[in-house]
Amino acid sequence: MRIALAADHGGFRLKEEVISFLQENGISFHDFGTYSEEAVDYPDFALLVAEAVRSGEYQLGILCCGTGIGVAIAANKVPGIRAALCHDTFSARASREHNDANILTMGQRVIGPGLAREIVRVWLASEFAGGRHARRVAKIAEIEKKYGGCCDH
Repeated sequence: MRIALAADHGGFRLKEEVISFLQENGISFHDFGTYSEEAVDYPDFALLVAEAVRSGEYQLGILCCGTGIGVAIAANKVPGIRAALCHDTFSARASREHNDANILTMGQRVIGPGLAREIVRVWLASEFAGGRHARRVAKIAEIEKKYGGCCDH
């Protein structure tokens, strides 16, 4: 499994914590930036990760910003992306099992590093349950198609 990872300046420190977690657990990733706390625009980084996941080069993505909201909104504009904002482990598990989320978003100003590590651990360990949930995820893809998105993933 390969993870695409990025943050804006408001999520930079949280992204660095996630990188440490991934390295400690031998999980392959690519850091798409930002590489400092200098102000940048979160949609630019959300798009890099969303496109990397959509292309199939990376199976999953993780995005951080101040709240996790902005990067989630931006990433979800890319057809085939199901970015889920999670600030607890229950939501992290459900986002994978029920919604087949392929990008996790978190907010540095909302959660601390210890909780972020646990959320990432649970999120990566969880798998899509399929069944009745597959029908619902397919309906999301139909909405994307209706409004001009193409969704083969």
